[in-house]
Amino acid sequence: MNLQPFNLDEDIQKKIDTKTKPLGALGDLESIAFKIAKLQNSLMPRLLNPSILVFAGDHGLAKTGVSAFPQDVTWQMVLNFLNKGAAINVFAQQNDIELKIIDAGVNFIFSKENELIDQKIGLGTKNCLEEDAMTEQECLEAIEKGKESVRLIDREGSNVVGCGEMGIGNTSSASLLVSLLCKADIEECVGRGTGLNDEQLENKVKILSQVIKRFGDRERTPVEVLKAVGGFEIAQMAGAFLEAAELGMVILVDGFIASSAFLVAGMINPKISENAVFCHKSHEKGHALILNHFKAKPILDMNLRLGEGTGCALAYPIVKSAVAFFNDMASFESANVSSGN
Repeated sequence: MNLQPFNLDEDIQKKIDTKTKPLGALGDLESIAFKIAKLQNSLMPRLLNPSILVFAGDHGLAKTGVSAFPQDVTWQMVLNFLNKGAAINVFAQQNDIELKIIDAGVNFIFSKENELIDQKIGLGTKNCLEEDAMTEQECLEAIEKGKESVRLIDREGSNVVGCGEMGIGNTSSASLLVSLLCKADIEECVGRGTGLNDEQLENKVKILSQVIKRFGDRERTPVEVLKAVGGFEIAQMAGAFLEAAELGMVILVDGFIASSAFLVAGMINPKISENAVFCHKSHEKGHALILNHFKAKPILDMNLRLGEGTGCALAYPIVKSAVAFFNDMASFESANVSSGN
């Protein structure tokens, strides 16, 4: 018996190229389909029970005026999520995505009589202008809690996960992470966040520059950087990304803050980029540095800067379309159409 050797990459590409279309005519959909088929080691990949995990946490640095909004907005928005009134609720429902809201470390005590998942590490991080945002134990516990949240949805049958966040001050935390991990000037990493005016933006850059100066020049591991300037919600997202990759899930990467968590996770385990679909390019300028680090081309570029996982929810139908054409579109042979070859 003469068996042909099996080469998954070649077979995936052949299946794409022999669809009833000109070569490459479906553009980036073809790249997404290839990535997911290769990830799942299958010529019939499946997207099952997609989930978005929204992690909420507060930041001690917010007390320095780096945000246009008061810290109370964090817990108020968590209640809005639970009441299904936020943008992520609307988009998740529209696209049949399971949404889970997680208290990673909000500076508020919530009632137990709701669907909020309690993974609270503390009542917000410390002010990283004065000291490390987290202790080592808090940071490692947050990473583990994030992993647990993904193991939960894996047991529920999900193989697609995105992460969103809520936390006043977390664009500052993300900017610091990108500056320190990508070795970029802080000015290149800072944006307007919740809508700062020019004077407020100048103050934000000044404060974050002071944090960088306090940080010093000593080399630190990704976890040490996360401990110093991260947030509980960012650390839990990093853990979630690491576990999702370990479980072979498709990872939907949202905007600037979620991507900063993915940057931490990717420096711990560089292979997780094999699982990642970058959903959109954030209006926050530091996001471009992360996308460049991963050589990633995001699906959408719509000047979004909301967070919450909204980019994941908006891009997911396009991911579904990529898998749908790969699985269901006729080939030239099956449709009796001349390929022109």
